[in-house]
Amino acid sequence: MKKITRRDFLKQGFLISATSLTLPLLEPLSRLIHKVQAQSQGLIFPHPALYYQVLKRNSVQCLLCPRYCTVSEGGRGFCEVRENRKGKLYTLSYANPCAVHVDPIEKKPFYHVLPSTNVFSLSTAGCNFTCLNCQNWEISQARPEETVNFELPPQKVVEFTLKEKSPSIACTYAEPVVFYEYMFDIFKLAREKNIITLFHTNGFINPEPLRQLCQFTSAANIDLKGFTEEFYTKVTSGQLLPVLETLQILRENRVHTEVTNLVIPGYNDDFEKIKEMCLWLKEKLGAEIPLHFSRFYPAYKLLNLSPTPLKTLEKAQEIAISTGLHYVYIGNIPGHKGENTFCPKCKKIIIKRVGYSVLENNVKKGKCSYCGYKIAGVW
Repeated sequence: MKKITRRDFLKQGFLISATSLTLPLLEPLSRLIHKVQAQSQGLIFPHPALYYQVLKRNSVQCLLCPRYCTVSEGGRGFCEVRENRKGKLYTLSYANPCAVHVDPIEKKPFYHVLPSTNVFSLSTAGCNFTCLNCQNWEISQARPEETVNFELPPQKVVEFTLKEKSPSIACTYAEPVVFYEYMFDIFKLAREKNIITLFHTNGFINPEPLRQLCQFTSAANIDLKGFTEEFYTKVTSGQLLPVLETLQILRENRVHTEVTNLVIPGYNDDFEKIKEMCLWLKEKLGAEIPLHFSRFYPAYKLLNLSPTPLKTLEKAQEIAISTGLHYVYIGNIPGHKGENTFCPKCKKIIIKRVGYSVLENNVKKGKCSYCGYKIAGVW
């Protein structure tokens, strides 16, 4: 397959119109849309960026993620949302989300955070990865001026969350690291209102900004996309080691963390590597870390592949359990027993799920209601 750049891909017309791509995401919030101050194509509110240093000749170097982009005046970083304006770095993804939703929290997926509740979810355009399998490529591989955006400052996000009676806010869909300043301000305000704060991320962020964010973060779900640098280079254009460091920093800061591994046939389904990954998770993060093996479906630039075989996911789960991990799930296959949470001590089903629905919840005050074993999570 001939390689093309992200920009060429968008220019060739594969990016559907901003209106049509955002409407499906926003239909569940139709009752909220009329309350939002503005909605239009390419709505941008330039906001001073954090974590950069000034270089010679009005260039700057972004210090937010491990790419350390050097950005000339008038240019942008790899993520396409951080721009050098007269020697100062600005984020163009602040208060202008292109995707806003109220979702079941199980969709994130968070299986150990407030089961069966709704979470106010949002995202802006942009990403610091270019994953071949991206499900949200219409927004992750777009610039903010290419999507239909809402005017939704942090205070409004918190207000809408409270009006929707959602106990939590999640930054998700595309990559929240690239709208770090927006997420940080939302989380800080949310904490003041006792709202649970969540984000689902590729984990490609530098230690200092992550540690600052941890102060106001309740839980994170990290996409551990594979367990070799070769996979990360080939499929994501990123790196593995910074993601592993992110996982360790979250643990050090006592942020509840869940891990998602999307198993892609022929790319990251080697069982020896899966075992190596599981052993690392247990050693570095502990047996209580929830691990989700998620089924791949053809998407974006991997349309030629078949969905992950069920036997592959079941074998991965078997391997993970054999290494000593307590909570191992199979995702994207509604009705499979791998969706359920079992008590590590008495082995009974304590949370029974079908898709995003919770049919039974026997976790009481963070403990198994049968034997009293403490279950990791935010309850």
